[in-house]
Amino acid sequence: MAGTPARSSRMIEGINVTPLVDITLVLLVIFIVTAKMVIQQGTPLDLPQAAHSDAIDVVFAVAIEADGSIRVDGDPVELAAVDARTRAALQRNPETRGVIEAHRDVPHGRVMAVMDALRGAGMHRIAFATEPPPPAP
Repeated sequence: MAGTPARSSRMIEGINVTPLVDITLVLLVIFIVTAKMVIQQGTPLDLPQAAHSDAIDVVFAVAIEADGSIRVDGDPVELAAVDARTRAALQRNPETRGVIEAHRDVPHGRVMAVMDALRGAGMHRIAFATEPPPPAP
């Protein structure tokens, strides 16, 4: 058997599992990272429909100024009074839609406090007002 290489006659003594362990660890890390993302709850937004709608929505506007002050339909109010104003608006019309108009410098926590006040009063149709981007040159 002069033509047979010496390698093929030897038995496999061990299997290198290092690549298998590497792939398993990478998959584990990916699973952990994506599982964290799935658990985090998002804030459901009720965005306005198309501009050609036949129905007219009643809007409850809540503006949050850069200094953190709150205005409900143009009247300055405290955060504690937002709940009562929201309940009164919902009693007049249960289809009232809330729109939060927050200045870009307002802290996220302040916006979420106003949103919690609206939801606590029973308003579940809430949208965020934005400005359209400037036209492209």
